[in-house]
Amino acid sequence: MIKLPTPATSHHSAILSLGTYRPARVVKNEELAARIDSSDEWIRERTGITERRFGGPDETIVTMGFEAAKQALEQAEINASDIDVVIVATFTHRYQTPSAAAEIAALIGANEASAFDIGAACAGFTYGIGIADALIRAGSASHVLLVGSEKISDFTNFDDRGTAFLFADGAGAAIIGQSDAQGIGPTVWGADGTAREAIIMEPDTVTAGQQGIPSLLTMEGQRVFRWAVGSMGEVCDRALAAAGVTPDDIKAFVPHQANLRITDALVKRLKFPESVVIARDVIVSGNTSSASIPLALDALRQSGAVTSGDPVLMVGFGAGLAFAAQVALVP
Repeated sequence: MIKLPTPATSHHSAILSLGTYRPARVVKNEELAARIDSSDEWIRERTGITERRFGGPDETIVTMGFEAAKQALEQAEINASDIDVVIVATFTHRYQTPSAAAEIAALIGANEASAFDIGAACAGFTYGIGIADALIRAGSASHVLLVGSEKISDFTNFDDRGTAFLFADGAGAAIIGQSDAQGIGPTVWGADGTAREAIIMEPDTVTAGQQGIPSLLTMEGQRVFRWAVGSMGEVCDRALAAAGVTPDDIKAFVPHQANLRITDALVKRLKFPESVVIARDVIVSGNTSSASIPLALDALRQSGAVTSGDPVLMVGFGAGLAFAAQVALVP
């Protein structure tokens, strides 16, 4: 029997940089409220959202992800040729194939990098961190470009009173690479496929050569709310324990920006001290699914609320019902 080489396991990984892209078009609640017989006050009360961004007709998850990726590369001070793997987390890529990751890799010039998409919806970015961390620590990659990019406005039913005002567009990217010390804690993740109907897009009703009805996102809002509030606190507890830290050690909490009420309920459940900064980017960005965590983390960094080396707890959760959480250090 042949003996295969044992992969190196002595590498450490860390988030080296962040990049973001927010579309120019700002959509206030009033623009959406009339169509669903609602109001700005009603939307704010239920979600905390005051505005969100929608991509233009020429913007796609590839173009937005490319802009975020360029920023991340510049901040990491590396070249595209240094990227070994490109991962894109998304559920709104309009093509079954090729992957958005392959397109973004080509646009940035990472022509020899492996590239693939992951479909973990709102948990996509934290899933991607877990994958990138494992690749680097195993010695399979030295630099991974992770992009979360969504154009959910293309799949939103603006006549649905439960979802019309929730979702938005944007992109965030991170370079995850080798580091002198471990900067990413163990990822706690999972999924409950028995609840697939809770958040779902049915297949498009399009056949070859014919026009059809594109799929729109549907969600059982109360069911998802109860699951997130009831289960994600324990997931966060497990991520903190896996990293060997307590809520008192955390500088910031960056949950998926789904709904401000979910964030506030998790903060109460986790009993963070007042010193912990809470990401509430959902107020001005809406729910951007896989892009929400990098957008929210970078907003905290840009405001000076967190600085390089600060430990943050991130948790993503959404359709699947998929979830992933980890503690990581701010780049």
